[in-house]
Amino acid sequence: MNRKHYMEVRFQTTAGKDGNMQYTSPENRNIPQERYRKFLKGFLVQGILLLLVLAAAVILIDPFFHYHKPWFGLKAVLTDKEYQCIGSLRTFDYDSLIVGSSVAENYYNGWFNEGFQCKTVKAIRSYGATADLCYLLDAAYEEHDLKYVFYSMDTSSLAADATPTYELTGCPMYLYDKNYFNDVEYLFNKGVLFEKIPYMIANSLIGDYDENDSYNWAQWKEFNQDMALGLYLRKAEIAPMKEADFYRDTLDANLKLICAQVENHPETRFKIFFPAYSMLFWDNLYRTGDLEAYLYNMEQAIGTLVAYENVDMYYFQDETDIITNLENYMDTLHFSPEINRFMAEQIIAGNTAYRLTEENYMERLSGMRGLSYRIVEEYMEPYVDLIKVDYGQ
Repeated sequence: MNRKHYMEVRFQTTAGKDGNMQYTSPENRNIPQERYRKFLKGFLVQGILLLLVLAAAVILIDPFFHYHKPWFGLKAVLTDKEYQCIGSLRTFDYDSLIVGSSVAENYYNGWFNEGFQCKTVKAIRSYGATADLCYLLDAAYEEHDLKYVFYSMDTSSLAADATPTYELTGCPMYLYDKNYFNDVEYLFNKGVLFEKIPYMIANSLIGDYDENDSYNWAQWKEFNQDMALGLYLRKAEIAPMKEADFYRDTLDANLKLICAQVENHPETRFKIFFPAYSMLFWDNLYRTGDLEAYLYNMEQAIGTLVAYENVDMYYFQDETDIITNLENYMDTLHFSPEINRFMAEQIIAGNTAYRLTEENYMERLSGMRGLSYRIVEEYMEPYVDLIKVDYGQ
């Protein structure tokens, strides 16, 4: 090979910006491409490591208790029931439940723990529909044997649709469905990483959060007559009264769900009680035409449930001094924590004045019927000029 041919093979020539020829070897020409590959590889590795660190942080702290109960000295900071309730029922240690809607959130767990020598957690659903609460009961029974279920039964729940509403109402189903492949919505969630985890750590280490106050919202609310009346929009027209058995099909479906829980778990003592709604609730039932149907629903439900040996029932809706005093309420339904405590104390004491039996429940409900009409005709009269009226159709 002569020198000229060697130079042609060894070098490639290109014209530089100054017009002079530049020579680049094949080895040098590949350097930028190699650097790019190294950069891309490093970037991907670091990105994967970052994602693993983020996922590990969520799994280790786990503010929704999806994988485990609290550890590392952290507290069970429970403030967001739609996200935390299902996880706590599956991973916490307990032997009893406080079950109900938002009116049950302000019970102090310790009242029941001390009164019945048990360890409670709350199974709460805002709407308090029977199907939703039974869904939570099923989740609890998967890994737990329950001594007590303290069930706050809302009157409206007996007329609610008897199918779970979690998915329909936009709950985070990736926390409910046990499909760990869709947990990416939890593991790489900005709100979880930068809000929920810091909030849990702060309340555990430097705050005064009391685990017995799970889901309690009362500290941010006011309970007085002005609040209650201000949030009550009274119907201008009185609707025709529905037939007593208007909700019969729905009632039967809901009772079937509740009875299944009672029958399938004879080892559990069910303390079922109807909480004390304000007189505004009863006035509204009358004006919407639901009063007789709701009374009938309670009559059927109590008559069915009170016959079970593992069921104790209590009734607080006819406690006149409480329900006609609007200083106890923030709206038609939600009462102050003092009323929660009063009802808990009566249940703990087994106070027969509030206990329903097969012998007395019809008389109690007859009294409630009479009281509800007196509310409309007498007790509401002083407040008529203070109430906002709904003139809509």
